[in-house]
Amino acid sequence: MSSLLRLLCFRSTSLPRLAMSFSSCRSASSSNVKATALTRFVDENGAIRCGQRTDDGITALLVEDDDPLGSLRFTGETATIEKLLAPVVPSQILGIGLNYRKHARETNQAEPKFPVLFTKGVNALQHPHGPVVIPRIASDPPEVDYECELAVVLKEACCNVTETEALTFVGGYTCANDISARRWQGAKGGGQWCRAKTFDTFCPLGPVLVTPELIPDPQTLDIATYLNGEQVQKSNTSDMIFSVANLISQLSQDCTLPKGTLILTGTSEGVGFTRNPPIFLAPGDMVEIEIERIGKLVNPVVSASAI
Repeated sequence: MSSLLRLLCFRSTSLPRLAMSFSSCRSASSSNVKATALTRFVDENGAIRCGQRTDDGITALLVEDDDPLGSLRFTGETATIEKLLAPVVPSQILGIGLNYRKHARETNQAEPKFPVLFTKGVNALQHPHGPVVIPRIASDPPEVDYECELAVVLKEACCNVTETEALTFVGGYTCANDISARRWQGAKGGGQWCRAKTFDTFCPLGPVLVTPELIPDPQTLDIATYLNGEQVQKSNTSDMIFSVANLISQLSQDCTLPKGTLILTGTSEGVGFTRNPPIFLAPGDMVEIEIERIGKLVNPVVSASAI
């Protein structure tokens, strides 16, 4: 593995650890010891694997069936991390708009009475350290914006669940960047947001999927965005208008939410288009999403003409 790749793997920082040594995990492979911070990756043989990173930062202790939404029991085997992948491949991506009070205020809009729902295509998924590609039709003038978001993944299907039971369907939490092309969200959008938010690479996700054992209350997490090392968003999930549990309950009343549903729970204040002057992503930028107890999602920005 090159030194650069080792650095990239290591830079998905601050990953939660098991409260026990990994040597003891290996010896307990037949027990009920489970992973709590899942990483998907390409191993040294080119296979896609899933497990929990060990202390050396470049190997992972594998879980049964390589499934981040499965039993999560360790197999006792390890593999080398050659390339980080998004921690889950979602069955669908649902997004929520205007779900932070201060963000609603900065956009001069009233707080919604019901969740503002949109979808992103699974094609928008991007891996940690993978490039965010600015489309040609969204490059002149600049309009592509960042949005830090707590992402929630369902471990099983649910329908008509109550707010009280909603969190029992959560398989884990991760960082997401709901990249958005603002003109296509507004004047060119025809009254909908989907096209603005579903360009290829517009949903970076990762670096790990953290289980509810490490995040029993998702409404207490610090969340931030850094653009080229400068903090541009800073908030806490307590500022959400609709809690994670409330969102799952309300969405499940519309339709059955299948296993693997990814819910982007909204962004906080500080997005680029509300600033004076506005800030938009440009080729050469580095954007980082950081959420307490999860870690940091890092992605460079490139133009479509560069790939």
